[in-house]
Amino acid sequence: MIDIKLLEHLETFITAKRKAKFSKVLAQRTKHFTVATEDVYQLHNTSAVIRSCDVFGIQEVHIIEEQNSKQIDSEIAMGAQKWVDIKRHHSVKKAISNLKQTGYQIVATTPHEHNVVLSDFEVDKKSCFFFGKEIDGLSQDVLNEADVFLKIPMVGFTESLNISVSAAIILQQLTAKLKASEFPWQLSEDELVEKRLDWCKKTIKSYDEIVERFYKTN
Repeated sequence: MIDIKLLEHLETFITAKRKAKFSKVLAQRTKHFTVATEDVYQLHNTSAVIRSCDVFGIQEVHIIEEQNSKQIDSEIAMGAQKWVDIKRHHSVKKAISNLKQTGYQIVATTPHEHNVVLSDFEVDKKSCFFFGKEIDGLSQDVLNEADVFLKIPMVGFTESLNISVSAAIILQQLTAKLKASEFPWQLSEDELVEKRLDWCKKTIKSYDEIVERFYKTN
């Protein structure tokens, strides 16, 4: 249980401008959609996906690293990893199982004979959008467990897009569609309070000392 009095005290240590920015950003955050990258080889691609998630209001990103395990490239992510919750997994099957248990349908972003075109995708269900390796695409494990196959229409000679570009296109269109709908897509009150505290912790340099003094005097 988060101590609201502590949170309010901590928020006195950040500027009014930063506090207003937190409120504005949190009002547009969602966990109705999330993203998963599966063993992406090029580090900058994963980093760019995280940046797109931050830009379009996706609060959680799932990084699956069965084969490739690297640190997020801060130069590409532009600090987005500080504000987006990164969930790391070492098993595709366990990641999918966990996501399904929390109510997400698995959306494979890949051409498929039974695919749904991006413009026709329904936003009413909680969805996790899976993006695969640069060359090989998504694994058979993801394809076997997918509830939906999502396709970006393309009319040129090129048959595929870079995963970070695909993620940006999909998230821009579907978050806009979601926010124009009547579905309750925003974070819950508990989730908002949790992120306010988390972002204070990541912003205030002397966080631990301030918390210690607060409880000594209260």
